[in-house]
Amino acid sequence: MSQPTIQPTIQLIRGFKDILPGETELWQTIEKTAITLFEDFGYREIRIPIMEKTQLFARSIGEDTDIVEKEMYTFPDRKGDLLTLRPEATASICRSYIQHKMYAQNPVQKFYTIGPMFRRERPQKGRYRQFYQIDAEIFGIEEPYADVELIFLLHTLFNRLNVTDTTAHINSLGCPNCRPRFKEALSSLLDDASEALCKQCLRRKDRNPLRVLDCKVPGCKEAMAGAPALIDFLCDDCRDHFSTVTDLLSMLDVPFTIDKQLVRGLDYYTRTAFEIQTGALGAQSAVAGGGRYDGLVRSLGGPQTPAIGFAIGFDRLAEIVSTCNPAVLKTPDLFIAALGKQAKELAFKWTAELGSNGICTTLEYRRKSLKAQMKQANRAGAGHVLILGESELDSGVAVLRDMAAKTQKEIPLDLVVEKIKQTFSKTCEQ
Repeated sequence: MSQPTIQPTIQLIRGFKDILPGETELWQTIEKTAITLFEDFGYREIRIPIMEKTQLFARSIGEDTDIVEKEMYTFPDRKGDLLTLRPEATASICRSYIQHKMYAQNPVQKFYTIGPMFRRERPQKGRYRQFYQIDAEIFGIEEPYADVELIFLLHTLFNRLNVTDTTAHINSLGCPNCRPRFKEALSSLLDDASEALCKQCLRRKDRNPLRVLDCKVPGCKEAMAGAPALIDFLCDDCRDHFSTVTDLLSMLDVPFTIDKQLVRGLDYYTRTAFEIQTGALGAQSAVAGGGRYDGLVRSLGGPQTPAIGFAIGFDRLAEIVSTCNPAVLKTPDLFIAALGKQAKELAFKWTAELGSNGICTTLEYRRKSLKAQMKQANRAGAGHVLILGESELDSGVAVLRDMAAKTQKEIPLDLVVEKIKQTFSKTCEQ
């Protein structure tokens, strides 16, 4: 008789990851901390689709960027329209702001969103093809207070998550009035350094020379080491704007450094650009970044609207937070060790009632000895164990054991739910 064919197991797509129990609790803690902070500052949640028309990202991010040229997940649908899994959130939020005419209700809007993004980058530690971001945006405020508010939010969020080794790196990318003189100086350098540039930068240096400054190829980075800094070519308005940003950051005691080499990887940025860098994982590296994009809404078909935002790399932040915080794994408040069919049915009823009242209760459904169930309660980290067997049923009382204090007391069966609710109410008050 032939043996059945063993089917090969199906593995994850390369560059994607599962977020497993034990890790999800940490992610939930970060999400709750961020949401509480955002809402305290007047931000409202917006949920955007994970797929958009490709044209949206080509127009907003820039056709000469690595993201649009080679990193986006783009495909035609059945009608031949090009669709793209979102590589970032800002363009989609702008599209929504314009499409639903939110500027007509009130041009000043504050949003946050949390969710997955997609880029077909080379997978490596901490970088995935499906990655997650925490995103915040402000529309309708041209004044530098909005810039500082966002940087302050990042500083506060990381402090609340016990990630204290952080510094804001800031720069100004100027505006269309500043850039012609800067591009002229940069183009002169690029012409002299042509032999050291990669093929992409050779193509970009005439069409969009600013993109060369963001290239990660070592030869290009070395060739650009002596490049002029845009911050040295600012017009009076941009210089005043940036000066106010630095003054306000100092007033709020937010640590920052002016980084003349800092540029953003997307074409829509103007004026203030920033990154939050941390040494929590050893080498100094960015965990969040953003900046002002005053012309993006108009370029996508909306009215002239100043705007600014940031994105936090959730995957990297979770890795950092896990090294700075104790375990956040949720443990059951109560473990019920029930022995026998009648005890199991009664315990099941209690579990439903207690869970409905916000008391995390675990019940072992399988047939296990009391000793085995007590070991299980210990492994689960349960604060209390309720023991119910034949002798407890006969006597009409269950035994509630405090695992930390190593004490126990008897509770009448008809008062179990009420007494346990009282016990945990007192525990919360303490």
